[in-house]
Order: sequence, then structure tokens, then C-alpha cells
Amino acid sequence: MTKKRQKPEQVGGDHVEITIGDHASYVVAGKNIRQVVAGQQAQVQVSEADLAEVCKLFAELRQKVEAEAPPDKKSSALERVKELEEAVTAKKPDLTTMEYVKKWFSKHLPQLAGAVVSVLVNPIVGKIVQAAGDIAAGELKRRFGTE
Repeated sequence: MTKKRQKPEQVGGDHVEITIGDHASYVVAGKNIRQVVAGQQAQVQVSEADLAEVCKLFAELRQKVEAEAPPDKKSSALERVKELEEAVTAKKPDLTTMEYVKKWFSKHLPQLAGAVVSVLVNPIVGKIVQAAGDIAAGELKRRFGTE
């Protein structure tokens, strides 16, 4: 049994028409709506192999910083890499720190900023962030343009 159809209304210049069927458990209507339904998210699991891959990514980044950072900035750069690794591997990844480290490298060592970004946009890092929830994963996409 379909619910009675309401007369279409004009909302902000857009035509909105809603039809509710028999089996609808919830309804969303409007423009530019983003909906998160609790309990419907598939839980992403991070494996030991995933964590090993992340450790490898950071080891490679440290080596690159060691080899390419000027002596007067090397210590600070390595400290930022450590902060980034802690932010990524935390129980709840710290996106603010990730963004800060990216900006720090862009400002102080732009020749190494691409290496940092390549870690941040790595699919395994995306998986780790997604394991913290879809909102965190969406925020990672927004901040770093990851897919």
C-alpha cells in the first residue's frame, strides 16, 4: 500500500516530489543531503599485513628524509615523520596532525612534501582511517583528495 501522494511543493526554486512505498523504513528528501545511518556501516578490519605495510611506508619516508633533508632541518623533519606515523596508527587516526605535518613539509621542505602526501593518499592509510568510521574516511578525502 503506497502512502497518499502529497501535492508537489516548490522548495527554494527546486521541484521536490516524494513518494513513500510500503517497505520504507526511513525517508530522506531534499537537496544536498548527506545521511549517515548508524549501524549500517560495514566494519573495515585492519590486518597485521596492513600494519606491516604502513610501517614499511614510514621506514621509506624516514630514509628519504634522512637522505634529502638539509642538515639544519633534518631533525625537525624526522620529528614530523614520527608525529605523522603516530597520527596514522593511533586507535583513532588524528587527521588534524596529518594535515599539520603535510603543511609543515609544504612550507619548510617542499621538495619532500610529495613524499609525505604519497603516504597520506596511500590506500592502506585510507583503509586505516576508514576503520575509524565513514566520517573520518570522508574527512580524509576532503583534506587530502584521496579516493
